[in-house]
Amino acid sequence: MPGDPWDAGSPEDRPARMAVGVIGTGRVGPALGAALQQAGHQVVAASGVSEGSRRRAAELLPGVRLVTPPQVMAAADLVLLTVPDDVLPELAAGLAATGAVRPGQLVAHTSGAHGIAVLAPVAEAGALPLALHPAMTFTGTTVDVDRLVSCPFGVTTVPEYRPIAEALVVEMGGDPEWIPESARPLYHAALAHGSNHLTTLVAQAEDLLREAGVAEPGRMLGPLLGAALDNALRSGDRALTGPVSRGDAGTVRAHLAELARTSPQALDSYRAMARATTARALSNGILKEDAAARLLDALGDEGDAS
Repeated sequence: MPGDPWDAGSPEDRPARMAVGVIGTGRVGPALGAALQQAGHQVVAASGVSEGSRRRAAELLPGVRLVTPPQVMAAADLVLLTVPDDVLPELAAGLAATGAVRPGQLVAHTSGAHGIAVLAPVAEAGALPLALHPAMTFTGTTVDVDRLVSCPFGVTTVPEYRPIAEALVVEMGGDPEWIPESARPLYHAALAHGSNHLTTLVAQAEDLLREAGVAEPGRMLGPLLGAALDNALRSGDRALTGPVSRGDAGTVRAHLAELARTSPQALDSYRAMARATTARALSNGILKEDAAARLLDALGDEGDAS
């Protein structure tokens, strides 16, 4: 495996075209493999046992043989470990224990929660450890390959391998963002809080609109939430609108009463997010202390508004 970073230019002008292996053909691995193939590399082997894994491999990596993880390691210069977070430590230790790791081999995982410490067993065996996390949700279809264009990747590795890691991300169409090893848990918590909890909030809002008689909640929420997201990304807390931003404690009380009647689960979410929103609005000068105190009283929080 060459140790030099890639030169800029078109794929055919760059050296070090690699044999790529994918261990874990869930939603992420086949898409990244397909993107690397478009960049001129060759996916030579993959592993996956479930029917869904085999289907995704056949769709995104046609003709690529499915073999065991040690066989993937033996065939590839670059190995992508695209398995769930909790499986990764055991997989890395197991691959090292089997003697499947070759010195100079690139081994990259796609977990957002882990940096490269989890790859210590394969690094000790001579591999070059990389953490390349695409900050995107995946469908397991060909749509994902197109979505990788300009997709941010959280990149973590040792400094001397950073050019290689970033070049790989660029070749997949992504935008590398350096994340220090120590910041990896916070980085992943931020992404999970933003994306996963957004899904829950949207689903709860859709349920409530259906309860209110709206036939197609998505049509009503789409423009509103799209504009809210765009405004928030542009202006941060200053994009806040609604009863909390106006200090309308009476409206908030009415919301709580109605949610208590129709959806206790959404009530808990509303109360938690309204408290957090009140605190941010106060600290950013959007709300005055007396208005924040009235809101927190309405929300059942007896703590100090400041």
